[in-house]
Amino acid sequence: MASSAQSSGSSGGPVVPTVQRGIVKMVLSGCAIIVRGQPRGGPPPERQINLSNIRAGNLARRAAATQPDAKDTPDEPWAFPAREFLRKKLIGKEVCFTIENKTPQGREYGMIYLGKDTNGENIAESLVAEGLATRREGMRANNPEQNRLSECEEQAKAAKKGMWSDGNGSHTIRDLKYTIENPRHFVDSHHQKPVNAIIEHVRDGSVVRALLLPDYYLVTVMLSGIKCPTFRREADGSEVPEPFAAEAKFFTESRLLQRDVQIILESCHNQNVLGTILHPNGNITELLLKEGFARCVDWSIAVYTRGAEKLRAAERFAKERRLRIWRDYVAPTANLDQKDKQFVAKVMQVLNADAIVVKLNSGDYKTIHLSSIRPPRLEGENTQDKNKKLRPLYDIPYMFEAREFLRKKLIGKKVNVTVDYIRPASPATETVPAFSERTCATVTIGGINIAEALVSKGLATVIRYRQDDDQRSSHYDELLAAEARAIKNGKGLHSKKEVPIHRVADISGDTQKAKQFLPFLQRAGRSEAVVEYVFSGSRLKLYLPKETCLITFLLAGIECPRGARNLPGLVQEGEPFSEEATIFTKELVLQREVEVEVESMDKAGNFIGWLHIDGANLSVLLVEHALSKVHFTAERSSYYKSLLSAEDAAKQKKEKVWAHYEEQPVEAVTPVLEEKERSATYKPVFVTEITDDLHFYVQDVETGTQLEKLMENMRNDIASHPPVEGSYAPRRGEFCIAKFVDGEWYRARVEKIESPAKVHVFYIDYGNREILPSSRLGVLPPAFSTRVLPAQATEYAFAFIQVPQDEDARTDAVDSVVRDIQNTQCLLNVEHLSASCPHATLQFADSKGDVGLGLVKEGLVMVEVRKEKQFQKVITEYLNAQESAKSARLNLWRYGDFRADDADEFGYSR
Repeated sequence: MASSAQSSGSSGGPVVPTVQRGIVKMVLSGCAIIVRGQPRGGPPPERQINLSNIRAGNLARRAAATQPDAKDTPDEPWAFPAREFLRKKLIGKEVCFTIENKTPQGREYGMIYLGKDTNGENIAESLVAEGLATRREGMRANNPEQNRLSECEEQAKAAKKGMWSDGNGSHTIRDLKYTIENPRHFVDSHHQKPVNAIIEHVRDGSVVRALLLPDYYLVTVMLSGIKCPTFRREADGSEVPEPFAAEAKFFTESRLLQRDVQIILESCHNQNVLGTILHPNGNITELLLKEGFARCVDWSIAVYTRGAEKLRAAERFAKERRLRIWRDYVAPTANLDQKDKQFVAKVMQVLNADAIVVKLNSGDYKTIHLSSIRPPRLEGENTQDKNKKLRPLYDIPYMFEAREFLRKKLIGKKVNVTVDYIRPASPATETVPAFSERTCATVTIGGINIAEALVSKGLATVIRYRQDDDQRSSHYDELLAAEARAIKNGKGLHSKKEVPIHRVADISGDTQKAKQFLPFLQRAGRSEAVVEYVFSGSRLKLYLPKETCLITFLLAGIECPRGARNLPGLVQEGEPFSEEATIFTKELVLQREVEVEVESMDKAGNFIGWLHIDGANLSVLLVEHALSKVHFTAERSSYYKSLLSAEDAAKQKKEKVWAHYEEQPVEAVTPVLEEKERSATYKPVFVTEITDDLHFYVQDVETGTQLEKLMENMRNDIASHPPVEGSYAPRRGEFCIAKFVDGEWYRARVEKIESPAKVHVFYIDYGNREILPSSRLGVLPPAFSTRVLPAQATEYAFAFIQVPQDEDARTDAVDSVVRDIQNTQCLLNVEHLSASCPHATLQFADSKGDVGLGLVKEGLVMVEVRKEKQFQKVITEYLNAQESAKSARLNLWRYGDFRADDADEFGYSR
């Protein structure tokens, strides 16, 4: 404290009392205060000054807890108004004082003046003048100061001020309440509205004693959401401060002690109230954090009404600057570059309910664990049959739901990753397995924190930490709040309902079960599946949700490079590009929803067939990217043509498996089918479309009513829920609905996208094609998908005829067919198969006349001579008709037999 020790008298004369200065820290009563000096490197010194020559009433005192028979002492009349008078006038103000007397016990008595010198307001005189204090009894007025006190007292009496007013002053005695019977009810009754209060005592930086007005409740208030260093009481009763405890206490004292504040009562802890103290100059909770005097605490931060994120931000501010309690702080991600702390990545796999694999922009893969959450786990030791192998995904309650939630939300999507901490590797113990180093991060997509969403659905729980453990999510408070909501609403793991059970049959490699299941899958056509695991480019493990089973699935029609294998005694190296093929398949289909067509199975119980992802055939894609070759077994498939064209394109590029390919001249060989009797089983069909290359599309008459009913229901559905124009983004190979020129909607498939205004579509039930703007397309409702009713238009070519290669001649033939059979009912018989589509003969429904034979008779086409014995009879009939047309010089034959000399020029061959 500053002091002025000037003497203004000569030697032996009267000594002028030393004038000292300080700042008023606290008013103890109407006649005693505590002043402090200026802080220098820590809390400043302080001393109690009692006012000389006057007396004010004693304030109430609570009975000591160690004396059970003692009673609380109430206020004396006018004691509290006197204290309040001084509090409002002096707290935080600079005063000067002189010490006139000091007792043997060390009590100091003196005069106090407001301001920097003795010319300021005399506090004792002001108290007496207001009738809030009296001159001490027996004191004679024998000096100027005492004379002024006497005059002030006489004036107060005359004016009937304070204690000199009428009455006994009982109205100035407070009804102090030291305890609250029901703290929870007391807090709730204030509905988090600010309560006026005076801070009476500061225990440490974050705990105060407050007098709540106007009902005079004296309560201990702990600041919500934070904790300052405290004073530890030793066995001998002394208090030892933790580092920065004294500084934190002074920080709060110098701003709040005996100030008028408002307190928001937020919760309670035993008899203590949790709250936020508001002062006109700011919020002490956030200030303590920002200055490094406090840390956030999880158990009470959730009740902080002004938002936990503000407290975390203030704490982060102090940490970054290493202020006070954070002087030795090292951030969990301090050793990471900024690009490694925050990045955007594509999710490739969901490993568990709390971990994902992402692909970085560099092409590298990285495993990310969601910060501060724990996936579902088995409770207790005896919950699992020891003879049965544990399958965590299906056997741990809610693990499958958690994985599915993440899979559907994230797979194939780009996410924002913010690394919160790196959890170091830990060795194995008797109870805990070893863990490798883990990167723990907050993952968001579209502004949604995935961990928070998972917790809010009750599909994960929040990890609790030691208070000093900083390795946690940067959104830890939101996670706790989400868990509280999930518990309150009984979601997922917190539900009182029976846990969901997933009885999933694993028939991978079980030959007997696979044989029983095969006919069912073959009849099902295309089945929905989820790719659970990718063993190699062409070998996968699938989960069939409808059938609730796991199968091993081999891609049909291709020969994929074999990967490395561990055999007894040696390691067999993988073939070239096997790793690339596996990565390609993983990135394309792992954990995606796909469609599969099962054709057969091998002797090991693995199913063989075709897998479609977003309308594309995976076998074709692998061949297209030169990661597989076409296998001869594909010849009998309807995808053979696509596979061959993909392989030819890959060969031309000479990449990967075709890097050393040398094109060999190959003689054209007409495939000869095995000898058998010609089957003439004609069925009624409806011809819907004739293509420019003389192929035709038909609908099966037997299923025609089903199509009509489906179209009617679909159009009614669309009429009641019309698609929003422009909302549909077409993708190649995807099924959709398209508005035809007649204004009606039809099922279609997207074949090519030139631009939003030019989308090539194929009408799957009629066989015609059209170029439309995307505004005339929409999402195909699931109730009318090809799973409900397969595409009704089937493509065929005319058997036993050659389509003219001359454009004009071909047009004549097409026009003739269009006139005769388009939009009419005919009879169809499949004669033989080819790579592109089946070849068939058509008959008119009424006359049973052969349409193809009619074209030959009119000289519009030529005969394709086939050598199979079963066709010789019909081929002879076609050749006789061709000779008749040639003799009559009809159409193609109008200039005679042109094939002899210039067949190549005309594009024909004998």
